[in-house]
Amino acid sequence: MAKKGVLLVNLGTPDSPSTADVRKYLDEFLMDPRVIDVNPVLRTFLVKTIIVPFRAPKSAKLYQAIWDKETGSPLLHYSLQQQKMLQERLGDEYVVELAMRYQSPSIDDALARLKQALIGDILVIPLFPQYASASTGSVHEKIMRLVKDWQTVPEIKFINSFHNDDLMIETFADNGRKHNPDSYDHILFSFHGLPQRQLKKCDHTGNYCLKVNGCCETLNDTNKLCYSAQSHDTARLIAEKMNLPREKYTVCFQSRLGSDPWVQPYTSEVIEHLAKEGKKRLLVFCPAFVSDCLETVFEVTNEYGDEFKALGGEHVQLVESLNDNPKWIDALERMVRGN
Repeated sequence: MAKKGVLLVNLGTPDSPSTADVRKYLDEFLMDPRVIDVNPVLRTFLVKTIIVPFRAPKSAKLYQAIWDKETGSPLLHYSLQQQKMLQERLGDEYVVELAMRYQSPSIDDALARLKQALIGDILVIPLFPQYASASTGSVHEKIMRLVKDWQTVPEIKFINSFHNDDLMIETFADNGRKHNPDSYDHILFSFHGLPQRQLKKCDHTGNYCLKVNGCCETLNDTNKLCYSAQSHDTARLIAEKMNLPREKYTVCFQSRLGSDPWVQPYTSEVIEHLAKEGKKRLLVFCPAFVSDCLETVFEVTNEYGDEFKALGGEHVQLVESLNDNPKWIDALERMVRGN
């Protein structure tokens, strides 16, 4: 029987922390029309002349701060670990490949290897728990664009989201318990941000998103593919698993870019508000990421940590991501075997 193909896809990382490689990565990432979803001429102008030239040198310094001499990029390191561990779990019946949506290893090369392995079908797992057009949707589009010219197209299935996967939820909760949550004044569930316009585009009714009070707080048929609503649901499930009362935690969104309104509340503003309330110790989950990366290791620990201390706080503690936790590999294995 033909082997089954599994393609894990994460967002991406520069090939090195040099300014040139960071510039190359940012250019590919930000030129994706699903990421900066504006007029192509405007996008090209913004990315090529304003964002990348100014952002690349600054981002390179940040990548240098988290780059390990032995393992390099933490996102790539943990993604490779996940691929290796999942392959060992699944055995010779499967071929597990890893790709990045931007840069290396590329989706093009990963698909070519699966094709050469004469696989019978492919299961694509974008490593983003919550669906967003700019992440999961972009992966789906890229793969469909590449295989459309194949003379023989195998059966391809896509995992759309796994924001409520119980093993994933348990792993985040387990990681949180290691830090003794009762010793913290407040807990944040900080998700990567998105422009509000991208949320509105996912509302096919046109009269629900950001028009109904609390539109993201409960999942329903209208918002079931809304990134913000799925994020709130992930946070709620982790909090329930840890027996956290609702007043003990806040859902917020980080990594804003540009002046347009993004999903709110913003993590930086929540931290400022908590500091003014006299909170001293914050525990921060980042459940939009299955591998630690720049947005977790540096943005939360360093940037938000420094901001909080400048406002009178004492400590911001990051809860590690899923990384190479065996229970997370259990979740991936179950996704594969269930499909």
